[in-house]
Amino acid sequence: MDEGRAAGQRPTWWSRPRGVSAPRPAAGGAPTARGAQAPLHGEDPYGTPPYGGLGPWAPAPPVQRPTATPARGTPLPAGPQATGHAFEHTAGHASEHTAGHASEHTAGHTAPPGVFARYDPWAPPSAAAPGPHPPHIPHPPSPGPPSPRRGWTVAAAVVLALVAGTVGGGIGAYAQRHGDIGTVRLSQAPAQDTGRAPDSVAGIAERALPGVVTVQVRGTGEQGTGTGFVLDGRGHLLTNHHVVESAGDGGGVRVIFHGGETAAAEIVGTDSGYDLAVLRVEKVRGLSPLPLGNSDSVRVGDPVVAIGSPYGLAGTVTTGIVSATQRPVTAGGEREGGGGSDISYVEALQTDAPINPGNSGGPLMDAGGRVIGVNSAIRSAGGDLPRTGAGGSIGLGFAIPVNQARRVAEELINTGRATHPVIGVTVDMGHPGEGARVGLPAGEEGTAVVPGGPADTAGIEEGDVITEVDGVRVRSGEELIVRIRARRPGDRLELTVERGGGRRSVEVVLGSAAGP
Repeated sequence: MDEGRAAGQRPTWWSRPRGVSAPRPAAGGAPTARGAQAPLHGEDPYGTPPYGGLGPWAPAPPVQRPTATPARGTPLPAGPQATGHAFEHTAGHASEHTAGHASEHTAGHTAPPGVFARYDPWAPPSAAAPGPHPPHIPHPPSPGPPSPRRGWTVAAAVVLALVAGTVGGGIGAYAQRHGDIGTVRLSQAPAQDTGRAPDSVAGIAERALPGVVTVQVRGTGEQGTGTGFVLDGRGHLLTNHHVVESAGDGGGVRVIFHGGETAAAEIVGTDSGYDLAVLRVEKVRGLSPLPLGNSDSVRVGDPVVAIGSPYGLAGTVTTGIVSATQRPVTAGGEREGGGGSDISYVEALQTDAPINPGNSGGPLMDAGGRVIGVNSAIRSAGGDLPRTGAGGSIGLGFAIPVNQARRVAEELINTGRATHPVIGVTVDMGHPGEGARVGLPAGEEGTAVVPGGPADTAGIEEGDVITEVDGVRVRSGEELIVRIRARRPGDRLELTVERGGGRRSVEVVLGSAAGP
């Protein structure tokens, strides 16, 4: 106990020193010989500590002598003669509450003087405390109606909260949209003129796309998609033979222009040997024919632009270069076990511009925006040259040179059929050595050299091996056909021929044969 901190009247401490039998006060509170007041209760018969038996009694904590306990929350009036009997709460001391009375400890509040004069801590709980009746403690007055000034204050606070919320929300929205407050604002170039140079890829595509169409074909149990482009203002379109091949048995062909207009198309003519076909649409206005270039002017490394509908994605533009020229390509032959007449022989332009299924029949254009080839085939990862199918681009695409395509298209438009240049020989496709051997396949009878034909006139005989055409090496029978098909009927060719271990050169004037 910190006795030095007690203020005012000091409380009475009750205790028994060990070994001293202090007389208890008699009942009724009569004073003892020494003037001490006797306790009003007898010995504890149960010996409950700390009252049973002799021994040191723990000093009782200081207590405030209350009057009748007021209701909780009632403020106590401060007396004019406060004696400072406030509770001193220290660690380890608990308040003792008599039965039915709970002490209300409030710092700084004291009861009126005289109410504790006859307080006896030893009195039984039922004993009434003598003395005057405790003074009346008035209840606080109930609050009256709010004043007008208070109402205006509350209204002003509500308006201020609404204004602050509106302003804060506006600032937050502006900051989120413009990034001026607490967010990152990235720099960006302003919108500029969308015009492009005519010889740029964008300029070429802008001029060419109106003249490129998507070709949709429906046949008996078959359907497919390819590409074509406008040849003239009369409605003629050029595409690949293999694109429209399935429509030959009662099918139909429709074309979709870049602007979204659709039209039915009829097949004017096709040629499987060159893999070309001409279509025609009627009553379509505003056609945009594509200008044709000259494939003889193409050089390896020239930039090119390919336009088509790969996998049905109309208007797709890809770029690349010319990877090679005069590349012998043989494609087709899927009909009738691979031996049909739909095999095409093309001395193609090779390009690394991405070409995929659906690009077939689309234009390959040079840097001047002129058509220099018709996209026709790709080499797939499996090694063959699919005309259709799931094979994708690996950077090996092939296009029919426009000079050849132009000649065939003119013939198909004018006559419905195309002519093929020939030398009048049969080539043995099973020859295992270098060059193209003139001869019939094993088991066939007849003559390998057409009597009176160009080869017969030039002195070529059965068994001869043709190794060069105009100085270009020939490695197989397919390459010989490709080299000849790249020419026109009536052209002159110089052939290098091997016979009996010797070599000689002969000149041949190409003949003509109707295409399939």
